[in-house]
Amino acid sequence: MTDQPRDRILEIDDLSVAFRETEVVRGVTLHVDRGETLAIVGESGSGKSVTALSVMQLLPYEYASHPTGSIRVDGREVVGLDEDAMLAIRGDRVGMVFQEPMTSLNPLHHIEKQIAEVLYVHRGMGVAEARERALELLTLVGLPRPEERLRAFPHELSGGQRQRVMIAMALANEPDLLIADEPTTALDVTIQAQILELLDDLKKRLDMALLLITHDLGVVRKMADRVAVMNEGDLVEQGTAAAIFGAPQHEYTRRLLAAEPSGDPVPADPAAPEVMRAEDLSVQFNLARGFFARKSILKAVDQVSVVIRRGQTLGIVGESGSGKTTLAMALLRLIGSEGSILLQDDDLGDGDSGGHERFGIELQGMKAARLRAFRKDMQIVFQDPYGSLPPRLSVNQIIEAGLKIHQPELSAVERRSQVSAMLAEVGLEASAQDRYPHEFSGGQRQRIAIARAIILRPRLVVLDEPTSALDLSVQAQIVDLLRDLQRRHQLAYLFISHDLKVVRALAHELIVMKDGEIVERGEAARLFEAPETDYTRALMAAAYDLASSA
Repeated sequence: MTDQPRDRILEIDDLSVAFRETEVVRGVTLHVDRGETLAIVGESGSGKSVTALSVMQLLPYEYASHPTGSIRVDGREVVGLDEDAMLAIRGDRVGMVFQEPMTSLNPLHHIEKQIAEVLYVHRGMGVAEARERALELLTLVGLPRPEERLRAFPHELSGGQRQRVMIAMALANEPDLLIADEPTTALDVTIQAQILELLDDLKKRLDMALLLITHDLGVVRKMADRVAVMNEGDLVEQGTAAAIFGAPQHEYTRRLLAAEPSGDPVPADPAAPEVMRAEDLSVQFNLARGFFARKSILKAVDQVSVVIRRGQTLGIVGESGSGKTTLAMALLRLIGSEGSILLQDDDLGDGDSGGHERFGIELQGMKAARLRAFRKDMQIVFQDPYGSLPPRLSVNQIIEAGLKIHQPELSAVERRSQVSAMLAEVGLEASAQDRYPHEFSGGQRQRIAIARAIILRPRLVVLDEPTSALDLSVQAQIVDLLRDLQRRHQLAYLFISHDLKVVRALAHELIVMKDGEIVERGEAARLFEAPETDYTRALMAAAYDLASSA
């Protein structure tokens, strides 16, 4: 921890930010010294990211402004600086790592080109020199097989690998200040721990300052020298990490520290009827490029068998790239696979777990037209509630879309009535259906996404990281909502998450995946208390290390 003031890299004084007539940040004053980590924490909408983007002057200044305040980087004022001058600061003196690397990286260019561009602009390097530096940076951030990854495109990398690429780009010119805006939010616990360790190591090695924006208090406790707490645009408290966590002064800070998902899964019958069974499921991708390229097969999911039961949650955990989401997409027939996928058939009763050969309807190989009829039984809630909701449709149009397809006999009035009832179930007002996604917070948008999935009364709901982009207090609310809906409707959940606290609060059975295979499975409570494999123990240790820091 830093006790003595050192070179002041960043100084913000009385900063305000307004979007047209509305002030969203008011009177923020803080600083970051060389070699120091300052964490800005707070819930969504508190002004954390807006403050960080102000440092880089990346706000939409056609309607954003700074009514008051000063921002100095290495003593140089950046508020109002012209674009050419800012380009010399961005990426050179100040680097930034954004929350979602998939949207920050250009999907049309391979990794080498994207890193090299930074080096061309700021260092004037040639192609060969830039390639050598890109390889050095990818090695520095611990990207596996960096030579192969140079020619990879962002979609061919896992979330953790993309984030390492973003860090490599941000560090290309060895900046004095690195701004990391929720750099580990979408990552599993072991990768999260690795990225945090990497950032801390790079900060020390390069003697730079780190401004960390996050809502994850475990990350803050582990990383930060000092903490600034923001709420609704105001800086309500700041101090050393020890002081903030040990004796918070502001009521909001105390409430923030107390909020996290907890509790146990809903009571369930271990012998409940099966909803879906998959046997020897495999998914392969050909990584070869070009007409004459040698065939290169990646086994993303390798001979995996799962059983999902009514009223229960099957949790799937594992590192980025382990095959969790690929398995879920294969079960829903959203990507091609080999093996058997059986869905409970009403004509065969409630399904059977007694070893009968015919359990239900075989979905594998089923034509798209026939498969559509079964889509109502299998719904999904995605990680990013904003990206998964069509921005041009009202909430009513979003939620009723499934009803139009699967219950065409309903009138518009009947559909609206069902949407109103569904919104009430997920804790939103009926009037919300006449508004649009951008008018809601992240937690409210996720409630809308859940309503869209549940309104068709599915047997199975796949939840792919549904809480990872949400604040801790909102995570706890969504977990409570999911438990309530499961209890009420006997829903079967397939729950994918890197947050083991959330998994523990929901899952009855647990599958641990690595490199496309199941390395351990069993009752969730047993696996959490006494994991048998080294890999599972490493996952648990990483999670508890962060949790114990919180």
